Amino acid sequence: MKPSALVLSLVSLLAGPAAAQDEMTLILDWFVNPDHAPIIVAQERGYFADQGLEVAIIPPADPADPPKMVAAGRADLAVSYQPQLHLQVAEGLPLVRVGTLVATPLNCLLVLEDGPIKTLADLKGRKVGFSVAGVEEALLSALLAQEGLTMNDITLVNVNWSLSPALMAGQVDAVLGAFRNFELNQMDIENVPGTCFYLEENGIPAYDELIYVANPDTMDADKIRRFLAATELATQYIVNNPDAAWEVFSGTARELQDELNTRAWADTWPRLSLTPAGLDSGRYAKFEAFLHEAGLINNIRPVSDLAIDLGAQ
Repeated sequence: MKPSALVLSLVSLLAGPAAAQDEMTLILDWFVNPDHAPIIVAQERGYFADQGLEVAIIPPADPADPPKMVAAGRADLAVSYQPQLHLQVAEGLPLVRVGTLVATPLNCLLVLEDGPIKTLADLKGRKVGFSVAGVEEALLSALLAQEGLTMNDITLVNVNWSLSPALMAGQVDAVLGAFRNFELNQMDIENVPGTCFYLEENGIPAYDELIYVANPDTMDADKIRRFLAATELATQYIVNNPDAAWEVFSGTARELQDELNTRAWADTWPRLSLTPAGLDSGRYAKFEAFLHEAGLINNIRPVSDLAIDLGAQ
């Protein structure tokens, strides 16, 4: 055997087999879009692999399924929504927030720019579309209260997930549940511009729109910490290099390379959580109190029942 070959063999033996990656399953809240930028960038730039993780990223068949799958032990993590988390914990689902993806509300009350709704008071006697019962009704009730109105002053219409199409078609006068980074852009592209009433500017406590939830009884805290470390690094890369990060993200699928996703990218990345593991306990306490006052939950739970900061543990 040649000396160089012997050295290579010895090095190979000393190195041993490649370390096995720990597998994780993450269920998204929807099909892949710019809201998920840190996850996709972390995957593409090898940040998960650097943390010893092999992450399966799976879009849901039904947007209502991800938290239920985590609660049932069929996934390690799910992307979900802070408002829904409060209700699901109150219903007894074993869920806890372990990280934040998008740290500001995206939801808004969307109306036509040239339509009849110029102020919230103009909602009186109008049809309002929604897609998720419970939380959205509480949000709408709080918005109406700003103008001395109640739910009896409007007509609710369940448009499922067809929010902007229902508004553009004139089926409703406003919709709640539209995301300001998507539906506004979608309508503008269709030459039917819209206008948003932002929840956090109209009496609704600020909240984390997109969060990571886990089952507190079965979760692997170490793997989740490594997952969050990888997505934090990805977020830093995105914020420092938004154009280059867009190329990484959009290069993963042809359907992402359209005008809607391009516009949504610019409106989304500034809202990503720079410290995904970090927890704003006051934000969760205030929203829990808001839901209790709205009559959607019977008891106010301590923040520790809803959300944890794995970085502080």
